[in-house]
Amino acid sequence: MSEAKRLHPIASVIHAGKRMRNLILPGIAILFSGGRKDLLIVLGISAAAVLITLISGIWSWLRYTYRFEQDELRIEYGIFIRKKRYIPFERIQSIDFTEGILQQIFGLVKVKIETAGGGGDEEAEAVLSAISKEEAQSIQNYVTAVKNGGIHTANTSKEHQPIYEISMQQLFILSLTSGGVGVVISAVFALFSQLDDFIPYKRLFGNLERWAVHNIISIAILVFIGFFIAWIISLIMTMLKYANFTVIKSGKELIISQGLLEKRRITIPINRIQAIRIIENPVRRVLGYGTIFIESAGGSVTNKEGANVTLLPIVRVKEVRSILGVYLPEFHFTNSFKPVPKRAMLRYIIRSWYIGVPVVILAIIFLKKWGLLFLLLLALLSYWAFLKYKASGWQMEERQLSFRYGAGIRKTIFMKKDKIQSMKIKESYFQRKKDLGTIETFVKSGMGLSMGTVVDMDRDDLEAIWKWYSRNKKNRDGSTG
Repeated sequence: MSEAKRLHPIASVIHAGKRMRNLILPGIAILFSGGRKDLLIVLGISAAAVLITLISGIWSWLRYTYRFEQDELRIEYGIFIRKKRYIPFERIQSIDFTEGILQQIFGLVKVKIETAGGGGDEEAEAVLSAISKEEAQSIQNYVTAVKNGGIHTANTSKEHQPIYEISMQQLFILSLTSGGVGVVISAVFALFSQLDDFIPYKRLFGNLERWAVHNIISIAILVFIGFFIAWIISLIMTMLKYANFTVIKSGKELIISQGLLEKRRITIPINRIQAIRIIENPVRRVLGYGTIFIESAGGSVTNKEGANVTLLPIVRVKEVRSILGVYLPEFHFTNSFKPVPKRAMLRYIIRSWYIGVPVVILAIIFLKKWGLLFLLLLALLSYWAFLKYKASGWQMEERQLSFRYGAGIRKTIFMKKDKIQSMKIKESYFQRKKDLGTIETFVKSGMGLSMGTVVDMDRDDLEAIWKWYSRNKKNRDGSTG
């Protein structure tokens, strides 16, 4: 595979499309700001910009080549300044496939290559935006063969072990319980904020204010309809994103496939898994469901998805052990956690009063009797703190440390002993008075670190965990942690 190759010609359209997206909003602004006399000039400038963008896309495609030589991937690109990038195979951590709409039409895939150090480019260390599926699979097979010492054996059906496949019921529950409504509303506001140069907001909202005074019920109905439409959009977006979600174990890798309009395939080496995290939002927690994430040492500075990967988008928490335990035996998915001591409960509640008490006092001062209603806020904050106290716990085993914490969104993290990068134990003055402390652990997540925290643990328990971790450090590097 040492012969230099080019991407599929449709890559020139993809590259031009990326550049053209940056011209859309400025083009709309120029179009609306000009008068009728300037319309032909504006259209001419726009047509010239589109033409130049298309030519640069074609030129970029002609100048982009890749090949394999001497156990490394070599890429050469650049229009005016010729750039060369050499990626040794031993640095390649994962090869991910994505099929956008254009790629699906022509039977192609986009290949993203992630390395141990990560890249500072737009997406990954290397991106082949449009190659055939056969070529993509050949690249993955070739890299695997070289990394395995030049011996590549075809995968058998026994090696491809299906772990999980999302059902229609699970997909529907996932969509109903997702928090995508806020994302849709934020995107709408972000769009309108970019158009404030040529939309007369002051005049529009001035008229709207006068109309709103006499149409409160109509406004309430419109707001409800707006939120309902945003919810429907987020429902559809979630279903399209996670449709056909499957997880397969192939040898020493997990292969995750998902998507309907944009199909993606992510490969995660099992030895790069640093921790496994379970996230339960309030609705899913009531229903007994959660989402399973992998903290991986892959990814890059700008590609966070390579570090925090969705392993199971929706699953019953009590079934996690039966689904993953067989395929990831190095992790023990326990549901039994040792709680923080009872004397810590008051500290959880008092911390929730730091903001609540001043608000209640000010409300009583300025609102008199009506300010007493804010005592309900204090009661709600206290109950929220009590839930955080009840959720907090930990579990230590010979080779694993597990934390559980969080009230609204409950988080459970399972960390292997040899994957913990660092550990920190903190004690404030008031914690020392109660023989309590806070523990923070960090595991590698892409180019950064991911943290797990339990507040107000018993000091004896903290010392036991510290000794457990320190002995591990001494065994590895001769230090005491």
